[in-house]
Amino acid sequence: MRMPEDDPAAAHVLARRAVELGITFIDTADSYSLGRNEELLAEALYPYPDDVVVATKAGQCHPGDEWIPLGRPEYLRQQAELSLRRLRVERIDLFQLHRVDPAVPLADQIGALKQLQDEGKVRHVGLSEVSVDQIVEAGRITPIVSVQNRYNLADRRSEHVLEHCERHGIAFLPWLPIAPSVRPDSPVAEVARRLGATAAQVALAWLLRRSEVMLPIPGTSSVRHLEENAGAVGVDLSEEDFDGLTGSREVARA
Repeated sequence: MRMPEDDPAAAHVLARRAVELGITFIDTADSYSLGRNEELLAEALYPYPDDVVVATKAGQCHPGDEWIPLGRPEYLRQQAELSLRRLRVERIDLFQLHRVDPAVPLADQIGALKQLQDEGKVRHVGLSEVSVDQIVEAGRITPIVSVQNRYNLADRRSEHVLEHCERHGIAFLPWLPIAPSVRPDSPVAEVARRLGATAAQVALAWLLRRSEVMLPIPGTSSVRHLEENAGAVGVDLSEEDFDGLTGSREVARA
C-alpha cells in the first residue's frame, strides 16, 4: 500500500479504512518514499490489530527514476533494522527480497534473511520477481512462504510460477494485479457492465477465483479506489465468465 506521503492525515485515513474494510494483509517496502510509507503505516495503525500482517521488502533502491537491485547482505540487514524501527515492531512478520541482485549470489541474499530469522527479527521470508528455479534454490536455505510477481489478466508470464506456488502451498502475491488500461470493448469491460461492477473489480475477482493461493495487492492512494478494490470480493463470476476471461488476454491496450 503506497500512501500519499505529502498528506499524512489522508494517509492515516486510508490505512485505517483498509483495516475497517477487513483487509488484514498490507504490503509495503523500504524503498517506497524512502521509508516514509512504513512510517505512515505505523503512525496510522500502531499498535497493530492482532489479525493484521504488515509485510515489507528490501533489496531494491529507487534513486530518482531508476529501480536498482541491491542485495548485498550488509545492505539487506541494514534495511531490515530500519524497517523494524519505522514499523515500530520487534519482528517483521513477512520480509521479502524485493529483487534478486544479479551481482550477488542468491544464496548470500537469502542467507542474510535466514540470519535475520535466526535472530528473531524476521518471521517469514518471501521473494519478488523470481523464477521457479530461484524459488527452489532459496527454499533450500529457508522456507519461502510467498512470491510476489507481476501477474494480471493481460500479463500471465508468471503462470508457471503461480502453478509452482499452488503445488507447494506458497502464497502468490500478484503486483500490478489490475491491467493498467482496459478497452471499452474488452471481455473484462463487458463482464463488468453486465454485473454492475467496475473493470478493476472484475479483474480482481478473476484473480481471487483463479487460485486459492492468490493474494492480490492492488496499490491505491485514495479511499475511493480502496473501497472499489475491496468490493471485488462481492463480485460473483459465473463459470462462463471466468472461463471466458481466462481464455482471453485481449483486455488491455498495447
